[in-house]
Amino acid sequence: MRYAAAYVLATLAGNTNPDVSTISKILGSVGIDCDNAKAQKVIDACKRKNIDQIIEEGTKKLSSLPTASVGIASTSGAAAAATTTAATGNAGKGAAKEEPKKEEKKKEESDEEGDDMGFGLFD
Repeated sequence: MRYAAAYVLATLAGNTNPDVSTISKILGSVGIDCDNAKAQKVIDACKRKNIDQIIEEGTKKLSSLPTASVGIASTSGAAAAATTTAATGNAGKGAAKEEPKKEEKKKEESDEEGDDMGFGLFD
């Protein structure tokens, strides 16, 4: 997914034909090492397509995925609890302690997801 995002960013910036070095530069600017083979795979899959086509195809593929997961539900629950607590004026130490723990769990999950977040967009 990061390679596709870098490709889209490059084209939105006016580069009509991004190459591996462009994608590598974009990813490197946020501290991500670029796998040249993966970057080339994205470039090959996106050739002769405009951004609207790419987004439309990706949206169709994403719509087939389940809409809820444990990580999302627990994060939403923590946010709802914090909102409710703040709205009632009872923002105590309990709510403040809950949220950082949930964020740490979310960070761990994102690390475990791996490099292939393209959901098969370019297979």
